[in-house]
Amino acid sequence: MTIDQVRAVADAVLYEGYLLYPYRATSGKNQLRWQFGVLGPQGAEQAGLGEGSSLSMQCLVKSRPEPVESHPEPVEGSITITVRFLQVQQRRTQTLDDHGGFVEVPELRVDGDRWFAWDEAIEIEQSRTLDVDQLLDGHSWDVLAEAGEDVEPVRDQRGLLAGRLVRERWEVRASASARLEPVGAYHRLTVSLDNDAATVDQTRDEVLRRSLVGTHLILEWAGPGVEFVSVIDPPPEAAEAAATCRQHRCWPVLAGPEGSTDTVLGSPIILYDHPQIAGESTGALFDSTEIDEILTLRVMTMTETEKAEARATDPRAAEIIDRCDALSPEDLQRLHGALREPFPTADDDPFGIFDDHDPDTDAVLIMGETVSKDSVVRINPQRRADAQDLFYAGQLARVTAVHRDLDGETHVAVVLLDDPAAELHDWYGRYLYFSPDEVIPVQISRNEGR
Repeated sequence: MTIDQVRAVADAVLYEGYLLYPYRATSGKNQLRWQFGVLGPQGAEQAGLGEGSSLSMQCLVKSRPEPVESHPEPVEGSITITVRFLQVQQRRTQTLDDHGGFVEVPELRVDGDRWFAWDEAIEIEQSRTLDVDQLLDGHSWDVLAEAGEDVEPVRDQRGLLAGRLVRERWEVRASASARLEPVGAYHRLTVSLDNDAATVDQTRDEVLRRSLVGTHLILEWAGPGVEFVSVIDPPPEAAEAAATCRQHRCWPVLAGPEGSTDTVLGSPIILYDHPQIAGESTGALFDSTEIDEILTLRVMTMTETEKAEARATDPRAAEIIDRCDALSPEDLQRLHGALREPFPTADDDPFGIFDDHDPDTDAVLIMGETVSKDSVVRINPQRRADAQDLFYAGQLARVTAVHRDLDGETHVAVVLLDDPAAELHDWYGRYLYFSPDEVIPVQISRNEGR
């Protein structure tokens, strides 16, 4: 397991919300940016100018073999903690005036090329490797993205200077810390990150330029017989220890291929263990978890003028536009959706829940009676019954199908016998659904004198 194997997911987290459809600087929704995992300077949140300055997360570490005593086995090796975020980079557009100087303009046009004044971002990634002794004692270190300025001359087709792009970055400095401590039969690892900058008479834009954006963590453990334990879906023996873990704007999940336990992704977005990018995805779209197919089709309907404005806004927007325009019909079909077998092997589906499942012929055993399509049952609402279900209590119904969902649960679809629209409901598939314990086969109800 290396950091590269989780980078695709980490990059999705890094840029989620970075730039919203229709990807233009002139769009209202892109006037007030940024995204998830923003750590503002000290006091920015209280002043109403930015977001909180810190994040922290706690996850569990255990030694192999399984800890069985109330005290954890000693852990060995080291951990690499990688901090990743975006540093805001202001891009100013300047045109050449008649006196050979440069004048700020909201948009620079040179021949057929365009650039808007815009806040871009550059990726910052810094890692620190700590051994167990440092973790047990508690260790702190600095994370620094330096200030800088780059100037890019813009020339026309004749090669004459017509303007320039000035990109400026401001220093971003944060304090990171990590500590390992025993909790029951495990060790609990705490990692924190705090923006050290102060907010003094600043505007919201100035605060953002000294913020960490899209901040997240990647933890990699290297050591014999040591692994991370899921805190969102812990094994029963680790549930009590997992319940002691506290998260603040950062949630740890096991990362990498299913079954791997040596890497954790600390994300500002709540994810499940072992997240991955769908194989059908053609690339990042940034737009705050929008559905890829819908967003891609929207991009393809943009006018050429709108696409030109998006390309002039940000190089990453230009990549999105070009990629969407280049998609083949086969690519679009893949975006339409994929059916994934929730139980891919016989070992994962020991009861054959999805083997040749057919709602029209499947049956379920209820109170010793076989119930299937065309069986007659009496409605007996039980768990989680809402007011509408209670109106059906005691009524007779005909079973139209027996369904099984992705969790292996069984549902009985019915139409009421006394409903004058029963035949119509059956024709267009508008059924009532009940759990097996909420219907009574009529043979049983008759025997009980109901």
